[in-house]
Amino acid sequence: MDRNIMQRPLFIQVNHQDNVMVVVKHDGVEKGTPISDNLETTEFIPHSHKVALTDLKAGDEIIRYGAVIGYAKVNISKGSWISEEKVILPKAPELSDLPIATEIPEPLPPLDGYTFKGFRNPDGTVGTKNMLGIVTCVQCVEGVLNIAVEKIEKELLPKYPNVDGIMPINHNYGCGVAINAPEAKVPIRTVRNLALHPNFGGELLVVALGCEKMPPDMLVPEAGEENIIVLQDELGFNAMVDIIVEKAEIILGRLNKRKREICPASDLVVGLQCGGSDAFSGITANPAVGYAADLLVRAGATVMFSEVSEVRDGIHLLTSKAANEEVGEKLVNEMQWYDNYLELGGVGRDSNTSPGNKEGGLVNIVEKALGSITKSGSSVISDVLSAGEKVSPDQKGLIFAATPASDFVCGTCQLASGITVQVFTTGRGTTYGLAMAPVIKVSSRTDLTERWKDLIDVDAGKIVSGQETIEEVGMEIFKLILEVASGNKKVWTDYHGIYNALCLFNPAPLT
Repeated sequence: MDRNIMQRPLFIQVNHQDNVMVVVKHDGVEKGTPISDNLETTEFIPHSHKVALTDLKAGDEIIRYGAVIGYAKVNISKGSWISEEKVILPKAPELSDLPIATEIPEPLPPLDGYTFKGFRNPDGTVGTKNMLGIVTCVQCVEGVLNIAVEKIEKELLPKYPNVDGIMPINHNYGCGVAINAPEAKVPIRTVRNLALHPNFGGELLVVALGCEKMPPDMLVPEAGEENIIVLQDELGFNAMVDIIVEKAEIILGRLNKRKREICPASDLVVGLQCGGSDAFSGITANPAVGYAADLLVRAGATVMFSEVSEVRDGIHLLTSKAANEEVGEKLVNEMQWYDNYLELGGVGRDSNTSPGNKEGGLVNIVEKALGSITKSGSSVISDVLSAGEKVSPDQKGLIFAATPASDFVCGTCQLASGITVQVFTTGRGTTYGLAMAPVIKVSSRTDLTERWKDLIDVDAGKIVSGQETIEEVGMEIFKLILEVASGNKKVWTDYHGIYNALCLFNPAPLT
């Protein structure tokens, strides 16, 4: 995307090749509104929607971000509204004919001297929170565990002020499933890697029922017997709660002794995600996050971007900047797997876009994908992870973690992959949050920030108004990541305690 965005008082054009502009005025523009010296709107056009800059015949290309986002379904006169029903969805790029490692970006200059205060773990990872994680082997135990957690939070946690909270890793897996199915590896490794998250400090408490298909020795074989509770071995409900509380207090005592220490920014693992996107997401919030991602990569950190269906239509832009052919082929394989998954479900990739996306000016998944990709920045893609696969401490740089685009599933998968901070962009607004890692919320529009002052952490809408540049907002995000990771500043979701439940991705059969 051009860094120097062409700007008009009421409209904005992203790339000089575009034959559309996006309406900036928050309440839309009326018929007869001037676009340029010799062009005006021919009808009312809502905020964030597109206006045609030239006459388009049926079948003509509609261009935004300098790329084709669709074809005119009917004749569209210049100055008129390009609404969803006027656009034909183009075919997705063929996976068999993609450029791989053909435009590998030159390494960006190192960015030295940036640090944060984190909790260093024995395995080399660094946490941004200090939490007690309690993993379940099956959903059956969730009710008892939740009661025990409530008691721990009320009676024990105040005695251990250095512990940030209790995290029950509840999920809907473990029994009633085809545990040996090939794709069962996805939910199994996701739960396992959640249990080993850096923000749990290497401590492990496991609650099992006793007859599940995913017993403790399968889920977390490294857990010692002293950290495993089997409810069927206990004498009733009260005994179950008591043993969970008793073992939790032992671990809380150890966690309470942990201290933050100065760590290089290279120890950070940052996830990038978007939700409730609109036509401004790809103009403001996502490019600013992309700039912050480049700064993190330059500082030696690990940065993950995800959401397969929201990069699929721009995959040619990603495979070309893969570090090598192996990484490029991994990207292709993940796209192919997801194509097959959607086909099995009888849907296409355009089922991704929501009513809110469309109301926010995104006509289809192609336009959404081209805007989504910008949050990955300009760095080389160094590696690819499958859903729920854990990143190793030596995997640095920009990584594509292949997850579904669902906010909650993507967030859960990224946590399993090891993120310790997440940056989440939104245009329409969402109250999404994660308990296991802080979520920095970046708004694409200033009017959303003004309405949600106690929910949005960064206003990227300042880019459209010309108050700040993409680079300035990107640097603001980068510095905020360091402050949040250090525990010096709370994101709004942590301040309010707004946390969504974990949500596994399970492509394997139930039984």
